[in-house]
Amino acid sequence: MNSFLLQINNLEVNFDTRAGTVQALRGVSLSIAPGETLAIVGESGSGKSVTAQAIMGLIDVPGRISGGDILWEGQPLTAAKVGARHILGKEVTMVFQNPMTSLNPLMTVGAQISEVIELHLGFSRQAARKRAVELLSLVGISGPERRLNQYPHELSGGMRQRVMIAMGIACEPKLLIADEPTTALDVTIQAQILELLAELRETIGLAIILITHDLGIVAGLCDRVAVMYAGQIVETGSVYDIFESPSHPYTQGLIRSTPQLDVKDERLVSISGTPPGLLDPPSGCAFLPRCPAGDGGCDKPQSLKAFGAGAVACCKAGIDAWKEAV
Repeated sequence: MNSFLLQINNLEVNFDTRAGTVQALRGVSLSIAPGETLAIVGESGSGKSVTAQAIMGLIDVPGRISGGDILWEGQPLTAAKVGARHILGKEVTMVFQNPMTSLNPLMTVGAQISEVIELHLGFSRQAARKRAVELLSLVGISGPERRLNQYPHELSGGMRQRVMIAMGIACEPKLLIADEPTTALDVTIQAQILELLAELRETIGLAIILITHDLGIVAGLCDRVAVMYAGQIVETGSVYDIFESPSHPYTQGLIRSTPQLDVKDERLVSISGTPPGLLDPPSGCAFLPRCPAGDGGCDKPQSLKAFGAGAVACCKAGIDAWKEAV
């Protein structure tokens, strides 16, 4: 029996534009086990959301999966196959980063949750509505019967996000992909949403892929971290190892640019420059132009290799690249 729920091997995704082909994902490999929480972190444009969309079969023209495999419980997962239609939306679900644009403004909350239950579980309309009340209660929405008849614009941002999570867990999935689930929410509501995800992981055994650009929100929720840069995974490891001893200069820069409440008088580091364009990505290390430790040896392709308890795509792995900057 396969020990992983999901495996991604050397995934490549391209987008054809008038200017040329954008290589959005360049050989991404990931895995997640049952009940595990994996964070995918990196700045905007690194390929985090494209990875999620590829898993869910949402890559469409002008995009295309041009290489690699996506396996679900050891079997190929392709959106065009009938089997995948049963898996996607039922066993694998996704919460998008903006609930106001993800929810249908012309349908009540109850109708949208019930639709998912009727489609994937075959419930009657009455049974689906009863299940929707249970789900809204489970995600911490008060007065769930009343909320069923409300439209998305009548709810706060935090409540809309909870509705999205309720829809995501409606069919008791094995894996939930949460793409920037706390975007545009204030810090109090952010904490509540993250606490809710942690509770769901414990109560229903949910595996979670948390996509974020903020390392600060993953420490209390996730088991492992995959750091993305310019369409590639540059470092993977446990949360403890990533925070305590980051090995890739980019990961080090991300952590040192995040304020830490338990560290006094530490100077924050900013990563100068911008990520490379992916119309014509560099053949060597994509982070080289921004890396303080980079030199002539970094112009060769860098692939993930075992380092310590994780894996790093850097020939300078382990060096404190930002020592002189702090």
